[in-house]
Amino acid sequence: MKTSREAATDKKPAADAGSTDLFAALRGLLLAHGSALSVVHDDDGHFYANCRKLDAKGKAQFFGAVKVSGRKHSFHFMPVYDFPELLVEVSPALRKHMQGKSCFNFTSLDPAVLDELQGIVEQGASRYEAVSKL
Repeated sequence: MKTSREAATDKKPAADAGSTDLFAALRGLLLAHGSALSVVHDDDGHFYANCRKLDAKGKAQFFGAVKVSGRKHSFHFMPVYDFPELLVEVSPALRKHMQGKSCFNFTSLDPAVLDELQGIVEQGASRYEAVSKL
């Protein structure tokens, strides 16, 4: 029989509903373009997708990913790396979530910021379509 201390250390933390909602919202931004994507990983806390069209060398082209690490949700979106002008008019609220050139880190769900990010994803997908990446 386990002591109460041993039983307590066996318990896994319950998934935070806010964290689950945030992951689902970020994943949904990418899945909106699902027909043009080749999903590599789609697990709890990890979503990774490439463009269906291969590059000139026959290699997969990264499109976007969402990765949960503790409380942090990282949203990677390659079109903003290829087309940095997509971020010229980004709001200060969204810019504070930027980490590097194509990554945004979130710890909570902010509908206004996610709406703005959705617009950037739409523009990025359109740009990828225009250059035959999607």
